[in-house]
Amino acid sequence: MAKGQVLRKVATTPTAIAGKNPPLRSDALVLFGATGDLAYKKIFPALQAMVLAGELDMPVIGMARAGWDLDQLRERIRASLKHAGHLDQAAFSKISAQLRYVDGDYNEPETFQRLKQALDGVHRPLHYLAIPPSLFDTVVKGLGSSGCATNARVVVEKPFGRDLASARTLNKALHSVFKEDAVFRIDHYLGKEAVRNLMYFRFANSFLEPIWNRDHVHNIQITLAEHFGVKGRGSFYEGVGAIRDVVQNHMLEVVALLAMDAPVSDDSQAIHAEKLRLFRAMQPLQPANLVRGQFKGYRDEAGVANDSNVETFAALKLEINTWRWAGVPFYLRAGKRLPITATEVLVTLKSPPLAIFKQDQPEGMQLAHRNHFRFRLNPEVVIAAGARIKRSGEAMQGDDVELIASHQQAGDAPPYERLLGGALDGDETLFTHAEAVEEAWRVVDPVLDLPAPVKIYAAGSWGPETSADIVSAAGGWHDPKPERSTPC
Repeated sequence: MAKGQVLRKVATTPTAIAGKNPPLRSDALVLFGATGDLAYKKIFPALQAMVLAGELDMPVIGMARAGWDLDQLRERIRASLKHAGHLDQAAFSKISAQLRYVDGDYNEPETFQRLKQALDGVHRPLHYLAIPPSLFDTVVKGLGSSGCATNARVVVEKPFGRDLASARTLNKALHSVFKEDAVFRIDHYLGKEAVRNLMYFRFANSFLEPIWNRDHVHNIQITLAEHFGVKGRGSFYEGVGAIRDVVQNHMLEVVALLAMDAPVSDDSQAIHAEKLRLFRAMQPLQPANLVRGQFKGYRDEAGVANDSNVETFAALKLEINTWRWAGVPFYLRAGKRLPITATEVLVTLKSPPLAIFKQDQPEGMQLAHRNHFRFRLNPEVVIAAGARIKRSGEAMQGDDVELIASHQQAGDAPPYERLLGGALDGDETLFTHAEAVEEAWRVVDPVLDLPAPVKIYAAGSWGPETSADIVSAAGGWHDPKPERSTPC
């Protein structure tokens, strides 16, 4: 085939086609688990925000097996909005007018027949499964056998499986009824403004590309620190642990945004294609490159075993075998009861090749100062570039400084409002695909449920002291600090 013919063929692949018709918006929201904790804390406030923004004009059908009626669900929504600190009476009245309720056992076909009746006149429902993953298969089969899945979309919450095998089983169950482009797997982290800003910063600026590779980057560190503990959810955390809770999903997604190549467009399929390529290049984690910890006092939590070996802290080294990143270590650290609640990325560049300014260094030492980029993703949104400038005086000595751009989060759409809107629109950009989920589990599978005892660390510390061994080649961990309120 001639070269020109190859180029024409590539230009007509789905991710490169311009002017495609956008998917039709869903015309009803079905909320399974409407009486549960997730709906109370996150989804109902998001629905009110969408009403206030003029983005929710459709039936909302609550599904549960609580023995409730419609009035009880309305009162639950009212209590949720009061708990969230903002009850808008007009928006609540509109939700109430659009609200329907179906009660019943998900194992009973009659429950789904009642749902089908409630969907009379609806052509493209969105089914939101705010229920335990153990019920996904049952509900999906009920939707399929009743006809409620016709032209429908489905949203599923994390955790999406406990390991690679269970994730594959869940994907198989979903695909038995829904096509992949109708499945929306929520990771609320991807809906955060700071995380979206990370990808925008990378690909909207040309100055990064020449240095964003193994020739110039020394190492990359990501810390997801939480000052709080398990917040009374000990029994839940016992079945999860830090690696399943935040490493396999949140942290590997951040790695993908940092390390992926530029997509050909902002089309969701183009973005997912590049992320999947990056996930496939991640090497499986090795026990030798992992330190697991548990904060002192965790075993005293209700629902936690006296001899629990579940990690509340994980520090690890990740390797990515691509032409861009081969040989560059990615260090990830996540933990509870650490000194601060913050998520921060530090991209450290290599040192200049020569120590020209000898007065800057002790005699005989090579230049140790390195430039960096720092991304604070939580609770503030901060992008900073680290540089070195000359100190005032005759000596050729310098100081490390940061050029900081700080973006206020006030007014940004909360993650669940943004994610719900995306799912209703059929926009897959902020959701994860089946292959990417399975690849992420492939990466962490070798270090799940290790028999080696966790290392106990003091609450308020930065985890077990041995976690420093993981990052010794980089000179130690970068510990996030409280952000100063500095204008741009």
